[in-house]
Amino acid sequence: MNSNRREAELSHRRRVRLALERGQTDRVPIAMVCSGLNPPVERAVRRHLKAARGLSLEEYLDPLIDIKAVWPPEVGPPRPPDTDIWGVRRKRVSYGPGEYMEIDHYPLAQADDAGDLDAHAWPSADWFDYSALSQQVRAERRQGDHCLMAMNGNPFETSWYMRGLERMMIDLVDKPELAREVLRRVTDFYVEYFRRILSAAEGEIDLVFTADDIGGQQGLLVSLEMWAEFIKPCHERINKAVHEFGARVIYHSDGAVMQAVPGLIDMGIDVLQALQFDARGMDPAVLQERYGERLCFCGGVSVQRTLPFGTVEDVREEVRRRIAVLGAGGGYILGPSHAVQAGTPPENVLAMFDTAAETPVPPA
Repeated sequence: MNSNRREAELSHRRRVRLALERGQTDRVPIAMVCSGLNPPVERAVRRHLKAARGLSLEEYLDPLIDIKAVWPPEVGPPRPPDTDIWGVRRKRVSYGPGEYMEIDHYPLAQADDAGDLDAHAWPSADWFDYSALSQQVRAERRQGDHCLMAMNGNPFETSWYMRGLERMMIDLVDKPELAREVLRRVTDFYVEYFRRILSAAEGEIDLVFTADDIGGQQGLLVSLEMWAEFIKPCHERINKAVHEFGARVIYHSDGAVMQAVPGLIDMGIDVLQALQFDARGMDPAVLQERYGERLCFCGGVSVQRTLPFGTVEDVREEVRRRIAVLGAGGGYILGPSHAVQAGTPPENVLAMFDTAAETPVPPA
């Protein structure tokens, strides 16, 4: 069988694996990691696809999307409405055509010491049915062959969701031992949770999604020194556990994170996701030149500028540039930099996917 025939028959899983090994693929892998279509734009895309192509959204996306997320069903104690396993409660806030869930209750807001932490109802990794996950994986393999990704480990974000962002930031300076203890307990959970998931999946999960937004539009949210002291060790523990099972770590952060990339590599990530190139100092060519031999990339199509406000040709050109710069010789998974927002023209959404599917991956 010639190489062209083999490339034409790449499964979703093989395409992602080959790209992350920096092999030549038939097309760039495509994924919606830590993204998606917000409900108003999803409805618009559905209407447009039906009218223009006679397709449902699922019929359109299924051949294109290479990564699917999986997680075990929760079987723990019942929870109050809109409250997660950490005790964080959210409320629905309208933005007109849709709504977001915003934190309404921070369960550790009044904690002053370790004794207050002991009184909190911490979640357990036992609250999930991992045998059902293995059944899920087997069903997926019967239906297709996607790259499967486990979700979701974000120790710093989870900690401040419980504590409140302002309080957590102050804790890093004024109550460092309290901050460390919250982070330790959260990290303990994620380490055990991912070990149980990967053990049950028996090698069928290739990626584990981790996250912590450490960048804003103009720069880092915390100093590199503070990040290295408090947050980096949590991810090192999680990443070590993931790598013990042969899976790769895909790490998400929004914002201007160029300064932190060497440390992110050092803590053991394999794929950097989001790639918010509208943020200050985020340059795809520099990112590839400096770190492309040690790091793979995912995302990068602007949800701030090009998708919502560009023309179809603007979107096509940006997708081609991303593939040319980040995809040369493999190592790149294309997708939006975050959730595609309401008001984004459906034609632009389809242009992103269509162009990614038809653009050849340049050789190294």
